[in-house]
Amino acid sequence: MSAFDNIQRKIQTWAQARQTTSEWQANGEKIVFTNGCFDLLHYGHIHYLADAKDLGSKLIVGINSSDSVSRLKGPTRPINDDLTRLHNMAALEMVDLVAVFEEDTPLDLIRLLHPDVLVKGGDWPVESIAGAADVLSWGGTVRSLPFVTGYSTTSIESKIKTSGN
Repeated sequence: MSAFDNIQRKIQTWAQARQTTSEWQANGEKIVFTNGCFDLLHYGHIHYLADAKDLGSKLIVGINSSDSVSRLKGPTRPINDDLTRLHNMAALEMVDLVAVFEEDTPLDLIRLLHPDVLVKGGDWPVESIAGAADVLSWGGTVRSLPFVTGYSTTSIESKIKTSGN
């Protein structure tokens, strides 16, 4: 299998992701789920995803679709299209599976995949994380991981806009 095939193998439909997750759980793997736009990958994302992976044996990343990102972040976002964002995420060694979701939150995807650990960044209190109540109800854990100060897609976007003047 080529390196690119290996990246593409990680990008799955919801049905494929459910099958893969079921197999992992049957083999005793601890499944961690996180989600986001991941529009312009930066050091903060890499640090956060590595910390998330350390909480289990398999890391699933739900990626907001372009329409979802636009509803959440405004008409200038996302900067990168779905294909680029999915492949960028799947190319990371700590990420085991990537799936896109159209909704504003990944609640339905979380309920389908039934992860053992649900993780979001530090600006999300645990009680505000979509799917937290569900994950806790089946005995899982929910974590809010700290951000790396000074790194955000919004600040990169702002820097690009101001450097062009």
